[in-house]
Amino acid sequence: MKKIFLIIAIVFGVSLNAQQTPAPTQTEQVAIFGATAHIGNGEVIENCTIIFKDGKITAIGADLMAPTIGTMIDAKGKHVYPGFIAPAKPLGLVEVDAVRASDDQDEIGDMIPHVRSIIAYNAESKVVESMRPNGVLLGQVTPQGGTISGTSSIVQFDAWNWEDAAVKSDDGIHMNWPNFFRRGRWWMGEDRGFVPNKDYGDQTDNIKMFFLNSSAYGQATEKEKNLPFAAMEGLFDGSKRLYIHADGEKEMTDAVNMAKEVGVKHIVIVGGYRANKIAGFLKENNVAVLVGVTHALPEYDDDDYDLPYKLPKLLVDAGLLVGLQNEESANFQARNMAFYAGQTVGQGLDKEKALQLLTSNTSKILGIDDQYGTLEVGKSATLFISEGDALDMRTNQLSKAYIDGRDVSLETHQTKLWHRYMGKFEREKAGQ
Repeated sequence: MKKIFLIIAIVFGVSLNAQQTPAPTQTEQVAIFGATAHIGNGEVIENCTIIFKDGKITAIGADLMAPTIGTMIDAKGKHVYPGFIAPAKPLGLVEVDAVRASDDQDEIGDMIPHVRSIIAYNAESKVVESMRPNGVLLGQVTPQGGTISGTSSIVQFDAWNWEDAAVKSDDGIHMNWPNFFRRGRWWMGEDRGFVPNKDYGDQTDNIKMFFLNSSAYGQATEKEKNLPFAAMEGLFDGSKRLYIHADGEKEMTDAVNMAKEVGVKHIVIVGGYRANKIAGFLKENNVAVLVGVTHALPEYDDDDYDLPYKLPKLLVDAGLLVGLQNEESANFQARNMAFYAGQTVGQGLDKEKALQLLTSNTSKILGIDDQYGTLEVGKSATLFISEGDALDMRTNQLSKAYIDGRDVSLETHQTKLWHRYMGKFEREKAGQ
């Protein structure tokens, strides 16, 4: 049986070692002093002292008296940041793309808002574990596929199980709006270019009817339980957000107008490749945008060659609330979100505003800004210490990370391999 288990583990590419034991609850006060603190709201405090106890920040400032109790951390020459947030990704739902048994990001069905991603979240995921060394400490676990994919939840990345991980359960519904144009199906003799989607009208009408039926269901006094309609009720009372995955001007405009018409309170565009074309419309309707990956080629021949790189800056300059999502990149690439934000600095965005794409802006979009996203008194002590600029891959080197005041491990299967092979090269260099 042991041999059989070993063979199965090798075939599926799954490590026999579980994730590290989650960090224990904070028991003594911690003070970080001498650091450059990037608050996450655009403010920077030099020679800052940050004190936190029982998982909450109790004091922060440049002129604080050094405490005499608890753990003292000298961070002179280092930088402190709020924990980065990865929204709208199936983190913890997919372990190995090629292994169907480890892929829980999609369920059968087209309109399935009642499917809750949180109960499928794998707190021992190696992919999730690999987020922490780059400062990504929180994420929105998001279902994929279909028209209405399901309900997302927000988690912290150091937990025993999904119950411990949950920061905000069932925060929003995710919807993939149909494309007005689609790629030609060459295998059916169609032109390879874009062709109109003849079913667009029917598809959007079906979506609107589902929303109207859900709204009517919520207003009924006596009703038989309908799980899909019941899951949609939060959109109409404001307790949930509607995340619309769309890229084209027409698609985004139609989706927002439909959502407003049926009474959805909070709307977020995910992707938004052409959002700069309708920035005024989005601002007028108070629609936030979680921008897709910046490290990409332009999608259309008439796009600016650097549109994906500068899109976040264009939207910020237009006055929109913008977060970074990198939707089109692989699931594990969420660990590189800091460097995607750093790319926008090269496009002219102020560095602290670029940081907000990962911290305060995203926390506001997700509705968790009362506890996360900035370093402020009373908020969660979810933060990390970096040797240098966290938006630069050359200097984003974490020495400490805390989630709700708990001192979490920065060791992953990748760092273990790095130590292993560095030891090999060092022995070879020494002639051993």
